[in-house]
Amino acid sequence: MTRVFARQSAPGQTGRTAGTCLSAAILISLSLVVTGCGTRPGPDVLQPVSAMPVNAKAVTVYVATTRERSSANSNVFTEGRDSKLNYARFTITTPPDHKPGNIEWPKRGQKPDPAKTFTVASQATLQKDAFKAAVETSAKAYKGDSAPIGVFVHGFNFNFQEALFRFAQLSADADIDGVPVLFSWPSQAALTGYVADKESVTYSRDYLAELLTDLAQTRQKGKIVVFGHSMGGWLVAETLRQLKLTGREDVLSRLSVVLAAPDIDADVFRQQIAVIGPMSPPMTILVSKDDRALQASSILAGNQRIGALDIADPEIQAAAAKEKVRLIDISEVQSGDRINHDRYIALATRYPKFTTQQNEVGLNNVGAFVFDAAAATVSSPFRLVSAALSSAQ
Repeated sequence: MTRVFARQSAPGQTGRTAGTCLSAAILISLSLVVTGCGTRPGPDVLQPVSAMPVNAKAVTVYVATTRERSSANSNVFTEGRDSKLNYARFTITTPPDHKPGNIEWPKRGQKPDPAKTFTVASQATLQKDAFKAAVETSAKAYKGDSAPIGVFVHGFNFNFQEALFRFAQLSADADIDGVPVLFSWPSQAALTGYVADKESVTYSRDYLAELLTDLAQTRQKGKIVVFGHSMGGWLVAETLRQLKLTGREDVLSRLSVVLAAPDIDADVFRQQIAVIGPMSPPMTILVSKDDRALQASSILAGNQRIGALDIADPEIQAAAAKEKVRLIDISEVQSGDRINHDRYIALATRYPKFTTQQNEVGLNNVGAFVFDAAAATVSSPFRLVSAALSSAQ
């Protein structure tokens, strides 16, 4: 790629100066997370509740995970790494007054209430063959052979129930006719676990490749949409590279890949893309230059993170076109946290309108684009500037 994806330190920071600023940046970012997240949900929220309101919306999520089960046949998954994939199925309901973008958790010490909170209606432990058969059956129930499968790969600092309920919320809010499949890797679910989490995503590469291969073989038609957030974006990109190196073009050709705020070193991404090559449709990368979590990560690594690129830079626009990827700046989307790292959540409710209008710019094109939050459309940054100048005259 061009030099914009080459190794570079944070401006004006080298040696000990960068290290000192690193501590301050990380402490600021993490303190914002701590003050915003409150008590984390425990495995008690996974217990099924039988009585459901008639107007509760239900979403069935299939799970493949490298996390260990807490005990045999249990669907409580820990931060431990298993030597095989574990499979499960959860049906989750949203409360009648659910607010898009939110997960209505039970209050501390209270049981899930389907009238007020997200609730597990049912769950099942699955073996691999049963998992594949269930996904196929569910897909046909939607749109037959053309029904897509959506695979969600969560990011850093997620426990299992947070990842599961987040994907249920995204699926419910987007209201897409497809099959949700969660790939959950063994995050430590701790703010101090960044290094351990990076090791766990590395550990999980073979297993994500196994899952995508199984889904591609099970579903002979229809797209498999792979959505990776933050550190999960690094895992997705590494898995694509591995599939390419092992000659699995049959799997890669079935994938439509979206990386949201990917926590990927610029040099690493350049090497990944060089191996993976162009994809059809092109790989889409959702970026925000004011993502404070990735700014802290950039200081930690001493290099730019791909999810925090500024697409107003002509060199970045040229690099995206050259490498045949699609960068979409989503900075206009309101963030649900104070570090601007979760804007992808708010996109779920806009997804139907977004997809029906995407032909405006032809999203099979590559390059840099800006998401217009008001219109839920994507435009070239040049077109947006032109429209602004015209309206000012």
